[in-house]
Amino acid sequence: MTAYQPSNSLDSRLVRFIGDKLRSGRPEQGRLCILNYHRILDTPDALLEAEPDAATFRWQMRVLADCFNVLPLDAALAALAQGRIPPRAVCITFDDGYRSTHDLALPILREFGFPATVFVTTGCIDNGSMWNDRILEALRTIQGGRLELGDAGLGSFALDTLDGRKAALATLTEKAKYLAPQARHDLVDLIETRAGSPRRELMLTREMVHTLSRHDVEIGAHTISHPILTSLDDAAARHEIVESKRQLEEITGRPVRYFAYPNGKQDRDFDERHMAMAREAGFDAAFTTAMGAAGNAHGRFALPRSRPWDVTRPFYIFRILRWLAG
Repeated sequence: MTAYQPSNSLDSRLVRFIGDKLRSGRPEQGRLCILNYHRILDTPDALLEAEPDAATFRWQMRVLADCFNVLPLDAALAALAQGRIPPRAVCITFDDGYRSTHDLALPILREFGFPATVFVTTGCIDNGSMWNDRILEALRTIQGGRLELGDAGLGSFALDTLDGRKAALATLTEKAKYLAPQARHDLVDLIETRAGSPRRELMLTREMVHTLSRHDVEIGAHTISHPILTSLDDAAARHEIVESKRQLEEITGRPVRYFAYPNGKQDRDFDERHMAMAREAGFDAAFTTAMGAAGNAHGRFALPRSRPWDVTRPFYIFRILRWLAG
């Protein structure tokens, strides 16, 4: 495969110039933008507007190749700690462990020679879909114009328009997210039963995880069942963190050094207890979903990652520059 040659166009050179100026005179205060993706789609999906399709992901990777310095996560964190992070520094990460990371993202990453990190929810390996995708597919396929969930205390949802399905998806996802794992499982089962929808195979297999780890992709842990850690008692939360690391190390035969908190909002989805658990489990660092770039002011176990959702090149570039500017 021929290595990609970054563009030397005027606009690319201008972005590089601006990015360098953001860092000028402050080498010890460098910043690292850690991008956070989830699914990559074959084609655009009206119910998944925040997720890029493969064509969008490719032009976004081309922007990174032309304008930014994409680094492996371990090298970037080491450079950040030592005050020698290069200007325009970016890392690429994915959450949850979708099969599309292997099937769609990996070939594009290899096209540009990019490293990445995938935070895998181990209970979903070889196991169908994430709970939120099960809700989505149920709402996509349900027949009739209404979903009745009054017996579950959730009322009735009109599904006769796309906007109605989007509203139902947002409400039910938010409701299920903060339930304890078994209660969430029961609710999703109920929705699927009412919809009569088959479960899709969306998540990585063990073999895919192994393949990713052999192709310049760092495998990180993202718990077993993707719970909100603050919804669990301490023993259950510790098990989710420690056991996910052990399971992934068994699959890859390599140390699993990094952890991402499910949903990732500090003091709502995780707190100081869970940061300590991740440290005690032997992780080198852990990541939130806070907006903005990481700097040395952030603790090693509360590093921010930012989710890009822009659909045009100028806004995608501007957002990354703004995060790097702080």
